[in-house]
Amino acid sequence: MEQVEERYISLLTDFGFKRIFGSAPNKDLLICFLNSLFNGKQVVKDVSYLNPEHVGDVYTDRKDIFDVYCEGENGEKFIVEMQNAYQAYFKDRSLFYSTFPIREQAPKGDDWDFKINHVYTVALLNFNMYEDAFDKEKTRHHVQLCNTATHKISYDKQEFIYVVLAKFNKTLGELETLYEKWLYALKNLYKLSQRPKELCDKVFDRLFEEAEIAKFSPLEMREYEASKKAYRDIKNSVDTAKREGIAEGMEKGMKQGMEKGMKQGMEKGMKQGMKKGMKQGMKKGMKQGMKQGMEKGLEQRSLEIARKMLAKGMDAASVMEITGLSAEQMQQLKA
Repeated sequence: MEQVEERYISLLTDFGFKRIFGSAPNKDLLICFLNSLFNGKQVVKDVSYLNPEHVGDVYTDRKDIFDVYCEGENGEKFIVEMQNAYQAYFKDRSLFYSTFPIREQAPKGDDWDFKINHVYTVALLNFNMYEDAFDKEKTRHHVQLCNTATHKISYDKQEFIYVVLAKFNKTLGELETLYEKWLYALKNLYKLSQRPKELCDKVFDRLFEEAEIAKFSPLEMREYEASKKAYRDIKNSVDTAKREGIAEGMEKGMKQGMEKGMKQGMEKGMKQGMKKGMKQGMKKGMKQGMKQGMEKGLEQRSLEIARKMLAKGMDAASVMEITGLSAEQMQQLKA
């Protein structure tokens, strides 16, 4: 089968995403996307790009780099990130990243009343995020601190917006809003051979102009190819780990679940009736065992992938970000 040459860049790659949303000449594209995302709740009129690199003050002393970091005209901060691989502690990472824009607002000196400007963290997730607090039917999830008794917003200056791109499957003919058109472009731009009539909005003039690969310089082309290869490597590693982890987890989980289930079932059955107890115990035990086995299998596979990445010369910070391993787990690999 003849391979079709791409006409437009993939916005799922690091290079593509930052080219379109992370450069000052294209800030109108970022403003338009953010306004479509907020849908009137917050109106972004202008942004100024800030240094996306922060040196951590934690024991690892690692550098934390945002894909896009900018400031609105009223001092509000925006972190916008594309995340292609699942991470076990992604919510923790989002919270950690959001602390940088908060802490940097503290002025030098002692005279400060602790008033801070709004901080928005926007995470575009190219994977399914299984979260009990999320509506499984929706792609957009808005998270703020609230009072658990009244369910009212308790603090409105720190917001997390998670957009699960992996669940967005609308076709061109089904697109209704500007926000949906942006999600379609984010996920499918590289698949298009020409600009479709459904993306005829004027703001997309700039998008298609900047995304056309034929206009790249030799240096830009090399950077894009390297970014595309990194993206494919991440996806392949994750897909392989998922397949092998599930298979190993199911096998181990079935064995552990049956053993645990029979034991629990017999113990419970002695009190409530052998037949009913064994059935309930085995069912519960198998479920718990399979879950534990799958989690263990995925963790072991992540460690194997990390070892290979380190062996190929990839830096530890990148390996942690891709695999979702903690600093302690990385130290175990070096031991």
